[in-house]
Amino acid sequence: MVRPAPPYFKVNDRPVNIELFDFHLPPELIAQTPVEPRDQSRLMVLDRRSGTWSHHRFGDLPKFLLKNDLIVRNNTRVLPARLIGSRDRTGGQWECLFLNPAQDGCWNVITQTRGKPQPGEVVTVGQGLQLKLVQKLDRGAWLVRPLNSDSGPSFQDLLELHGHIPLPHYIRAGQDQPEDRAWYQTVFANEAGSVAAPTAGLHFTPRLIDELQSSGVSFADVTLHVGIGTFQPIRVENIEEHVLHAEVAELKEDTEESVELAKSRGGRVIAVGTTSTRTLETSARSGKVQPFRHETALYIKPGFQFNVLDGLITNFHLPKSSLIVLVSAFAGHEFVMEAYREAVREGYRFYSYGDAMLIL
Repeated sequence: MVRPAPPYFKVNDRPVNIELFDFHLPPELIAQTPVEPRDQSRLMVLDRRSGTWSHHRFGDLPKFLLKNDLIVRNNTRVLPARLIGSRDRTGGQWECLFLNPAQDGCWNVITQTRGKPQPGEVVTVGQGLQLKLVQKLDRGAWLVRPLNSDSGPSFQDLLELHGHIPLPHYIRAGQDQPEDRAWYQTVFANEAGSVAAPTAGLHFTPRLIDELQSSGVSFADVTLHVGIGTFQPIRVENIEEHVLHAEVAELKEDTEESVELAKSRGGRVIAVGTTSTRTLETSARSGKVQPFRHETALYIKPGFQFNVLDGLITNFHLPKSSLIVLVSAFAGHEFVMEAYREAVREGYRFYSYGDAMLIL
């Protein structure tokens, strides 16, 4: 198809209402399982210059990339961070999401439980792992300590044994099944730390990566450990008032060198997903990519000045989310929203296990 894109969204002195980033999605278009093989998911290709789009398969990606292009992907690995069990004192159900390790062998978790648990209580989760409630924090968060594990397995090992894959609520109401341990993980995941997948990377297969490399396309990795705030809807009317949760990110020297080399050879830098985008652009706030490792809360919205990105591979995102706002900042608000409406008309599969979009 196609039709010309409307003018790019302009930021001026008036508030930008989040309702501009809403769209209707029939529930049956929310993917509950991925396509297998992964690279046979659908791919909608958006051309920003011509304001047109076309429909393909993800395995067609090599047709749209050129020798010397660089694909930058997020190599984070999803933890089995959802822990389900019961309170020892009352027998009441207990569920929490592991967020990160804290000092003195404790964990930061966020809970979903009835009643009023108190510090000092013990809960048992998974295959018998006991967690002592140490301190109640804000908004359902707790500091907990695994018992009898001071010199035992690492937190990653304990989660692998006792935890569940933390699927988003729109996939089977968050209820995982054994296949999700592979489905909800990219083939290049190797840095454990996320509680949600960098979903644009789920479409890549070893075969497709080999084909791209054979055609002269290179790959480089960044790391951003995806937190619980990434997929949250924006709950304020004016998008300028939204505050993004900070997440740990890292870009190493070899990726800096890969970006510089690609640019020097006339290649394009293509980010796999919004997390890779935010990591790249965090590293280049001075105008040039620089290695770093620290938290980033970079919130990309219309009017943002991109210093690195030439293209973006992304899934179809939740309405009124910071993710669709980021995509609109890169490709233009009206163009993106019309493409989303086209994707609905064409029956694309949405969200984490859904189809993909390539924006050039």
